Amino acid sequence: MIQSELPIYLASKSPRRKKLLGLLNIDFQTFHVDVDEEFLDGEHPVETVKRLAIHKLNAAKEKVQTGVIITADTIVVLEHHVLGKPADEADAFRILKLLSGKTHTVYTGFAVYNTETKLTKLDYEETLVKFRELDDDEISDYIRSGSPMDKAGAYGIQDDFGAVFVEKITGCYYNVVGLPLTKLYLTLKHTDICSKK
Repeated sequence: MIQSELPIYLASKSPRRKKLLGLLNIDFQTFHVDVDEEFLDGEHPVETVKRLAIHKLNAAKEKVQTGVIITADTIVVLEHHVLGKPADEADAFRILKLLSGKTHTVYTGFAVYNTETKLTKLDYEETLVKFRELDDDEISDYIRSGSPMDKAGAYGIQDDFGAVFVEKITGCYYNVVGLPLTKLYLTLKHTDICSKK
């Protein structure tokens, strides 16, 4: 189990990340930060998610005086192209058509920061996801549900119809949901990130 001498904060508005962190049976509070999630041409996806996790962390530091802060960012990459959250329903349709029948990679970067010791831990996870061939009607039905609109890659692997689009995953399932739970748990458990000075 994780024993923290300090309050733990998850700086995310994602209900999925909140649910995942709750699986670790630790007490934590949530708040969200608004940052520009800019993608840079030529930047490797690993560097992108790590940079954005730190960007969110820097914004979160302004809101927490004492505690441990966790931030994360997830992107979907298909053939070297980043597929973020869809801008509208037409964009969601375009993204899901691109993913149909192909394998893409989900990257999540996360940062953990201790306000007392000033210690920062930064890491990432990547998972391969293979989609089956999708037909236009099921894509349209899924978009009408509203579920794709707040998700990178325009789908959720958990708790909704997007789950049946996935034929196979290689790697951490929870990473696809939005938080690489095992890596985060080990970061919190095996470092002094949760300790006071």
